[in-house]
Amino acid sequence: MNLITKILAVLVAAEFFFIFYLETVATASERTSKVFGMDVEELKRSSVNTLFKNQGVYNGLLAVLILLAVFAFASKAAVICLMVYIVAVALYGSFTSNPKIILMQGGLAILTLISCIF
Repeated sequence: MNLITKILAVLVAAEFFFIFYLETVATASERTSKVFGMDVEELKRSSVNTLFKNQGVYNGLLAVLILLAVFAFASKAAVICLMVYIVAVALYGSFTSNPKIILMQGGLAILTLISCIF
């Protein structure tokens, strides 16, 4: 795995740790409201808050898996699998929620996949 791929994969992990922070730690903050285009009052609703925290843990664990794939296992195949998964989820989100999600959530993962080819 080349250095560019490692750097890009770490950036993807950082992005997912940031999403983890927004969804799990700062669930009802102004920043989370702005990023997800939801009112703070909506984010404070118990059901929404619980869903966000659950989704945040998922994103945090995804970030951990990326770092394990890069550093503990040094597995290009694992990095590729994780990036394909991230792009697939971003593609789904772009169809069901907001077309910009493919670039916002999947952009770095796409670049990481491209770097794996070269």
